[in-house]
Amino acid sequence: MSQEKPWFLRARLKTRQLLLLVAIDEQGNIHRAAESLDVSQPAASKLLKDLEDLMEVPLFERMPRGMRATLYGEVMIRHARIALASLGEAGDEIESLKEGYAGTVRVGAIQGPAVTLIPEAIKRALQERPLLRVSMLVESSDVLMERLAQRKLDILVARLFARHDKSQLHYQALAEEKICAIVSPDHPILALKKPSLADMARYGWIVPPPGSVLRHRFELLFHNTGLALPERLIESTALVFVLNMLRRTDYISVIPTDAAEYYVAHGVIAQVPVELACKMDDFGIITRKDWLLSPAARCMLTALKQAASDVYGLPRLD
Repeated sequence: MSQEKPWFLRARLKTRQLLLLVAIDEQGNIHRAAESLDVSQPAASKLLKDLEDLMEVPLFERMPRGMRATLYGEVMIRHARIALASLGEAGDEIESLKEGYAGTVRVGAIQGPAVTLIPEAIKRALQERPLLRVSMLVESSDVLMERLAQRKLDILVARLFARHDKSQLHYQALAEEKICAIVSPDHPILALKKPSLADMARYGWIVPPPGSVLRHRFELLFHNTGLALPERLIESTALVFVLNMLRRTDYISVIPTDAAEYYVAHGVIAQVPVELACKMDDFGIITRKDWLLSPAARCMLTALKQAASDVYGLPRLD
């Protein structure tokens, strides 16, 4: 192909062609794809043929019972989704501005920084943009990473693990997340000056479900000290539920120390006076390299970095 102009300019690439690529991939054949786009099948076939002729490669294999994307097609479909999502974001931003708001930003965070860092960052961002709309999701790092990959979130405060593809990510480490044990303020374990893990093992525990990082570290805590896991377990990551259950029972739970300190200060729970040999990996601010942040998201990113410097005692972040 000639390098004089980008191919999509010479092809006069149409938004409908991008929609068609995605529709064929989702519907499995061009007939249903055409119906979903409310165009005739001949018109859809011509849109696809024009694009394949220009690209000089087949984008789909014609199968006996439908169509399947070729390697070339998979590349085009992936970028078509990105382009369409970006156009959708542009429309949402413009509508938000027309309604008088200063843009929208979607933030995801793990539990600890969701209690300490994020509220401070949002406060600072609102000082800069009082009509900023903020969408906030508190979840595990794996769930947040999936939402970021789907472009359903703009900025994360989460962990990166070896299994995550880091090639398209910006990561700025913030802090290590410490874990502590919490109970109701009148729990009998608090009568002990230095309760041991064996003392605590006699009670029931509220813990994250299997497969989570904290659950794995919780099980290692008992394994490494030669103790059997507590027999009474309730599995949940819903903090409101956990706090309510603690106040009604003699169960113990493990949560990030940052989150615990907030609720301890307000008399909701008490922290067991024991240092658990249970620490989580560093977490940090995560954004995508291949996704341009909106002005609203850039404002939030700046506020996050400023707040992180104060909350975690870090040098000013770039």
